[in-house]
Amino acid sequence: MRIARISGKKITEEQGQVDVNLLDSLIEKYKDKKGNLIPLLQGTQDIFGYIPIEAFEKISSEVGIELSDMYGVVTFYAQFRLNPVGKHIIKVCHGTACHVQNANAITDALKESLKINDGETTEDGMFTLESVACLGCCSLAPVMMIDNDTHGKLTGGQAVKIIKNIKIKESN
Repeated sequence: MRIARISGKKITEEQGQVDVNLLDSLIEKYKDKKGNLIPLLQGTQDIFGYIPIEAFEKISSEVGIELSDMYGVVTFYAQFRLNPVGKHIIKVCHGTACHVQNANAITDALKESLKINDGETTEDGMFTLESVACLGCCSLAPVMMIDNDTHGKLTGGQAVKIIKNIKIKESN
């Protein structure tokens, strides 16, 4: 099963200004190295949580990589993000084993509870919901991961309860 990559909201000015000076040491490290594009993009995303347009522009001007080349790589690889993500990233597996075990019920329950669609972030910036092709936990199907925590053999109700517990824990 192929999971479509869903683009988030369009890049807007509301994302706020980013301090591109945070990229200086990263650019210095990779500026003159062959094959530097992906490490630069990965490092940028590590710094900001996504790759802001200002970062593209700074890398292009200081390293000499064309904006179109960077954008082509970022839109090709699912690991890269063009929009900010939530504090917690919820990944729901939709691989074969999870699909057969009704992963759609988990995604649907989370979408309803969080009031977002797949690929979007909650208004409070707490959660981003993503459908993924495989998490490699087929024996636990259906599975979701929240950050680095794996939750298996779930129902939609159980998934929503896990999210509510995270909200309660963080509000205390």
